[in-house]
Amino acid sequence: MTSPGAAKVAGQIKTIAARMLSQRIQDPRLGFLTITDVRLSKDWHRCELFYTVLGDAAAWAASAEALESAKGQIRTQVSRQLRLRFAPELVFLPDAMPEQSGHIEQLLEAVSQADAKLADLAQGAAFAGDPDPYRAPAEDPVSDAETSSRQWTAASDGAE
Repeated sequence: MTSPGAAKVAGQIKTIAARMLSQRIQDPRLGFLTITDVRLSKDWHRCELFYTVLGDAAAWAASAEALESAKGQIRTQVSRQLRLRFAPELVFLPDAMPEQSGHIEQLLEAVSQADAKLADLAQGAAFAGDPDPYRAPAEDPVSDAETSSRQWTAASDGAE
């Protein structure tokens, strides 16, 4: 578990890197890139920045090259703005979350289709036995009321 101080510094590094990539670094290879997460090692010597790119595999590869070439500029800016004794080594890693979420979406779609098929099968279905097997068979309500009143009066007569 990361310390609150490390989490705060990681958030600041994320902000600085995102600002650098959007405003200062003018590399045409950078596509529509988003920094999704930052993890700082316990000794703060290594900083992993996870990113995602909107586009195909060629856009991912071009953005990875652009990030690799801009790594030094971003590291220098992180060191200056945070006034750290040493600048952490920056490592850019592609985030696997979009692929995982796509796989989860496919699984949810398959479950939804299976539920729809099951609902279609259950539409005209009926219970194999009694709809409520735990309920006693219905008798004549008038005779039940008379029987219970007779039992009540017989019990009250004998109690006196």
